[in-house]
Amino acid sequence: MADSVLKRGWSTRRFDQMATMVNDRVDDPSLAGVDYYVGLEHLDSDSLAIRRWGSPSDVEATKLRFRPGDIIFGRRRVYQRKLGVAHFDGICSAHAMVLRAKPSVVLPEFLPFFMQSDLFMERAKEISVGSLSPTINWKTLAQEEFKLPPLEEQRKIIAVLSLLEGFVESLRTVIQCLRAVHRTYLVGLSQSGDSQLVSLGSLLTSITAGKSVVGADIAPVAAEKGVLKVSAVDPRGFLPDESKRLLNQAEFVDRLSLRAGDVLISRANTAELVGEVCRVDQDYPNLMLCDKTLRLDPALGVDGELLAELLQAEHVRQQLRRVATGTGRAMKNISQPAIRLLEVDYPRDSLVREEARMALHSMRKAEMRVRARYDESVAQAATLRNSLLNGAPR
Repeated sequence: MADSVLKRGWSTRRFDQMATMVNDRVDDPSLAGVDYYVGLEHLDSDSLAIRRWGSPSDVEATKLRFRPGDIIFGRRRVYQRKLGVAHFDGICSAHAMVLRAKPSVVLPEFLPFFMQSDLFMERAKEISVGSLSPTINWKTLAQEEFKLPPLEEQRKIIAVLSLLEGFVESLRTVIQCLRAVHRTYLVGLSQSGDSQLVSLGSLLTSITAGKSVVGADIAPVAAEKGVLKVSAVDPRGFLPDESKRLLNQAEFVDRLSLRAGDVLISRANTAELVGEVCRVDQDYPNLMLCDKTLRLDPALGVDGELLAELLQAEHVRQQLRRVATGTGRAMKNISQPAIRLLEVDYPRDSLVREEARMALHSMRKAEMRVRARYDESVAQAATLRNSLLNGAPR
């Protein structure tokens, strides 16, 4: 790319002129001498901050060492946009790259913003290889050329994007506070004497299992039939876009389609996410349950909205973690019998149940309003980031 088609002062650089890949391998994680393990499941697609981690004692096989300031970039399935900046020493999944900026060309604070941009991520997708689990290799990425602003302009871009990132993080903090209020209310409800522990099975008429079908890795559009991904069951609520278009549309099962008020639970997922519960907000006649999701059918007189909220209680989450089966930190499973035996704090009196439903409904609505503002701000940040990092002259 000739410099004449760039903004003044911008230049074209290969990625290996911008960053170094750190390949400090650790064959035995338990002997790494660090306290933190970061897997791809710990990285958020909408934030550079790393808020979750595991222990090196929980994992096996070769990992990669990182230092504070290093970028952990998920090189597998890059469309998931897994990217984070470390603020501690640790080890990470070998399905990631550990990258370190070359400060003479790229400021360390600038590189993560650059890698978050559509410009970088779309290129990363294009050069990924493999159909089931597309992956980037360093040799290919190293040779890719990108438009880069001079250091002084990088500093200005960092200032603007950091300010917006701070606002987005403040909204995330508000959401976390609202979730804390939700949890505290559920604890108070269980300790009030107005509720009793009952088995989840006693509150259900049946559990409906989904079906394993083959889907393309794109969401269905218009009248196309689709199947849920397990990620559609999210504590934030039901996420219909987390679905796949059926390769064979004739495999769609009408009785497994999504209905308004359905209470869903993930029966198979990672150790952190297995057993997540949500309630479907409207009919989705063209989406069906996948084999990793179950529909909980409430008994007569049991309100599905209240049930979904009660299943968010921490003591229920603890039970789910105990009964989940599977080795290592990969996929965990929960059987239907184990789900039926879960103990739930259920209010004895119908008036208390209605008061609890209304209170929890109000909390959920408040959280949804803040989440909508958060999603809007994340989108605005992405638009601004892409605009600032477009090196074409105007």
